[in-house]
Amino acid sequence: MTDRIHLRIPGPTPLPAPVREAGALQMINHRGPEFRELIQRVAARLRTPFGTANEVFMLTSSGTGGMEAAIVNHLSPGDGVLAVSIGSFGDRFAEIAERYGANVRRLGVEWGHAAEPRAVADALHEMAADGQPAAAVLMTHNETSTGVTNPLVELAAAARAAAPDALLIVDAISGLGAVPFEMDGWALDVVVTGSQKSWMVPPGLAMIAVSPRARDAWPNARMARHYFDLEQARRYADKGETPWTPAVSVLFQLDVALALLEAEGYDQIFARHAACGAAARAGLGALGFRLLAQPAHASDTVTSAWLPEGVEWSAFNKELLGRGLVLAGGQGKLAGRILRVGHLGAVAPADIVAAVEIIEQGCLALGLPVEAGAGGRAAAAAATAVTGANRVAVEA
Repeated sequence: MTDRIHLRIPGPTPLPAPVREAGALQMINHRGPEFRELIQRVAARLRTPFGTANEVFMLTSSGTGGMEAAIVNHLSPGDGVLAVSIGSFGDRFAEIAERYGANVRRLGVEWGHAAEPRAVADALHEMAADGQPAAAVLMTHNETSTGVTNPLVELAAAARAAAPDALLIVDAISGLGAVPFEMDGWALDVVVTGSQKSWMVPPGLAMIAVSPRARDAWPNARMARHYFDLEQARRYADKGETPWTPAVSVLFQLDVALALLEAEGYDQIFARHAACGAAARAGLGALGFRLLAQPAHASDTVTSAWLPEGVEWSAFNKELLGRGLVLAGGQGKLAGRILRVGHLGAVAPADIVAAVEIIEQGCLALGLPVEAGAGGRAAAAAATAVTGANRVAVEA
């Protein structure tokens, strides 16, 4: 039955058949040679999509656990932290740092907009002038709650210039693996992602990469940590183990998923997600939905749109669920006001065209003035245009 459901939320994402099958493999000794080969192979392969030569550690947790690890291993209570928030998950990053005693200054951005490099630089200069220079800058790569992708290259460069000693700590949970990313090239210090997003794997693993500069901060960081202690993770990684019992089945699945991604090729993966994003935006637009994200920074992994005037999310969602389509609603202050279409992981443009067609059916059932067939046609045309352009770019 679940295979007939169109799961189009921003995670967990649908699983390819080989990944599902890998989750049913028999257990192995997590202190034995088979596991050692597995985790070392997976960690090495993750360096390519991270765009890094740095170590990648795997923690048995959700992505939020990885965010917590990114903070507690590198900071001390009282440290100045600039938290750049463009949505719900940016706020969560700031809240974690505050819970552990950091002196957090929030740079909030109107939801639906990306952060601006000048604003980041100005905030860092203000912190230094106030006698509380930033030890770290927290940034979100792709904000799942709004469907906005931050201009991370420009933001990182601005932060580095304004506060050379600050660590750049990035939540890349819902973008990494689906869109281009260069940890080393962009001079990022700590990068976190999660297995249930672009990686086509169930929830259960957070993957975190750290720069040499970030590792140098470990001995002096005084925030409490035990389960998420990266120094312990590194010591165990040297012998092909984890400090605590790992999610062995999820690692089996990630190993298979990485093989599928490598066979496709990351350039093609990025092009596929770009086509899906274009299809979602065009299809919803043709149905009269007003998109939340600014066009210049619209995400290729999740699209958010305002619900039509007078339409309640509960009623609209019921129509969609009855047709087998599972979307996400709004979070925080956007709860009940927007819908979110996830298009990351094991997804093709045809899946998004089908989702748009079901959304159109829901609109017609509620008596909304939409043109029958307009959404699907627009989505398909947009995907075709982007696929053609990307094919030329990849082949060149």
